[in-house]
Amino acid sequence: MIGAGHDVVVIDNLHNSSVEALHRVAELCQLSPCRHAVDQDGVHQAWETATGDRLLRFINGDIRSPEALDGAFRASGGGDVAAVLHFAGLKAVGDSIQEPLSYWHVNVEGTRCLLEAMRRHGCRTIVFSSTAALYGCPQELPIPESACVQPANPYGQTKAAVERMLADTAASEPGWRMARLRYFNPVGAHPSGRIGEDPNGVPSNLFPLITQVAMGLRSHVQIFGSDWPTPDGTGIRDFIHVMDLAEGHRQALDLLLTTDEQILTLNLGSGQGHSVLEMIEAFERINGAPVAYEFAPRRPGDVAESVADSTAAQQLLGWSTTRNLEDICRDGWAWRQQNRHGYRSRR
Repeated sequence: MIGAGHDVVVIDNLHNSSVEALHRVAELCQLSPCRHAVDQDGVHQAWETATGDRLLRFINGDIRSPEALDGAFRASGGGDVAAVLHFAGLKAVGDSIQEPLSYWHVNVEGTRCLLEAMRRHGCRTIVFSSTAALYGCPQELPIPESACVQPANPYGQTKAAVERMLADTAASEPGWRMARLRYFNPVGAHPSGRIGEDPNGVPSNLFPLITQVAMGLRSHVQIFGSDWPTPDGTGIRDFIHVMDLAEGHRQALDLLLTTDEQILTLNLGSGQGHSVLEMIEAFERINGAPVAYEFAPRRPGDVAESVADSTAAQQLLGWSTTRNLEDICRDGWAWRQQNRHGYRSRR
């Protein structure tokens, strides 16, 4: 968004992230630390261009805290906040089955607090990070936005509840402009190798596990299920490069900011499915790095196949993926090679 000309305020409680990522965003966007914007621990909280015409600010706060949200809105420098991009939430399917109340509290209650803060500060435009997990076991492939919402796990159920909350809010008063973007499987990294996925603990997603095994940080990838009704018995997913996903957000925001009130519901995916084994084999072929794996029983809450029909995004936003599996594997491996231990590696 900074590259598209927007000033950005980030609020994050750093539960599963690092402020180092923002240092690197600032670096890539050629921003320098602002004077008098350093907290007591010496972490810069704001960056700007040399001319001061572009700004990035960071608020260490929780989306469930009205005070922290009010602080984020005030951190815009006195101007009105044009829009909110809502990424905050818990997202691991397995964890959601073990800790469902945490998912309802963070994902649903957090969004309620955010919408109330938006109303207090006169902001009515939001792009929401939703998920293909809403579709559960799909009845047709590829999956259109009109498919039945039938989540197979608590994570998907909380996202469905938030989508309903957004729709109810939009219907309650005029002026709301919303985009509910249903991601499929974001993977890869920034092509510079400076920004990538760095989850705490054991990753819940496939791709960071692959790169960690290839780097020798873990012994093997655990594949949940070898008996799915797919050609090779492993689950099939629609993997989308994170840079394509970022561009989808920019295009959705551009549309909302230039149109009247509306609520959009759009799939963001490549429209192509690859199995877990295909992803591992592609990574090995493209990068020349072996990836050991072992099979384990199916994981509760998973489905056999999930592939997007993103026709609506192409028609409404002019958006489609431009990066393929080779780009995903190459960029994701470049990130891991430059950052063996993620953001804990030396800058």
